[in-house]
Amino acid sequence: MPAERLLPTTEAEDLLALVREIARDELAPCAAEHEERERFPRDKFRLLGKSGLLGLPYPEEFGGGAQPYEVYLQALEEVASAWMSVGVGLSVHVMSSYGLAAFGTDEQKARWLPDALAGDLLGGYALSESHAGSDAAALSTRAARDGDEYVVNGTKAWITHAGVADFYTLMARTSDDGGRGISCFFAPGRADGLTAASPERKMGLTGSTTAQLVFEDVRLGADRLVGAEGDGLKIALSALDSGRLGIAACAVGLAQAALDEAVSYAKTRTQFGRSIIDFQGLEFLLADMAAAVDSARATYLDGARRRDRGLPFRRQAAVAKLVCTDAAMKVTTDAVQVLGGAGYTRDFPVERYMREAKVLQIFEGTNQIQRLVIGRELRR
Repeated sequence: MPAERLLPTTEAEDLLALVREIARDELAPCAAEHEERERFPRDKFRLLGKSGLLGLPYPEEFGGGAQPYEVYLQALEEVASAWMSVGVGLSVHVMSSYGLAAFGTDEQKARWLPDALAGDLLGGYALSESHAGSDAAALSTRAARDGDEYVVNGTKAWITHAGVADFYTLMARTSDDGGRGISCFFAPGRADGLTAASPERKMGLTGSTTAQLVFEDVRLGADRLVGAEGDGLKIALSALDSGRLGIAACAVGLAQAALDEAVSYAKTRTQFGRSIIDFQGLEFLLADMAAAVDSARATYLDGARRRDRGLPFRRQAAVAKLVCTDAAMKVTTDAVQVLGGAGYTRDFPVERYMREAKVLQIFEGTNQIQRLVIGRELRR
């Protein structure tokens, strides 16, 4: 039951048709096995890259697709509905390219952005640390200036694509001036002194590699500083505004997949001589699930359209991340209920969807942090 979409152009309609074809034929058939074996699908990201999906919202002059966020996010939703780990990875890659694209010099963008968007490279976003998650200004990884280089030491935590990324957008401390002492770097994925710890053993998204990233005297050229020294937190928070819309779209894709599976099962499962979808108790539950998916989609599209028009969208991004991820948690839980005992087994995908939904309420700012952002925006 593909989601009905109101897209702005014929080009966008053709793009979404291509994305659905890739999701149906190349992603969905592999998802369960890769997740079961905790296998990272690097080849699928190369496929997305060759199809032009890794750079959809970025300018054509650098190899991007020049698509509005409204279109990019709906493409992302389709990917996530087929395979959540790949959807989250796509969102992280796009966010990891943001700092360079939005704050880099013309020379930096010309040098590195085309490769980042072309499809062969995969990005990671290195902000969080074990003691600096919601409190990003407390990070301690340090980049000390040494002539024409910076020497980086510290450990990043919960990094998607750690150890497999080809580049990282790295936030590191260049002075002790609190949040104003953080700077942004476009760091290579492989450098002397840069290692990744063993992958985390996670509840869900087991096909997505998450690990600590360790910097031991890693030398970065001063030309890899993005923006000025001290701009890092500003760049990080700006990237997160857009990234939260990406996670919101992924959440809706997951919820849509759970709804589709529940409806399909309810139509074919019979009890007392009738399909269970004919019983009002199940019919109303499915109706509530559909309403949650449709309303959640509207929240992320509202944020995307404001972003596309150059309007402030921080509050809308926080609302979307909050509403969409809470909806995904509820819809996937209800999908397990619709399937009953079958839903609790690994013979059906809804138990995996439910496990995957939980982390959406946590990363890229917990939903408690989203409430804090919304409240602060209301006070202004």
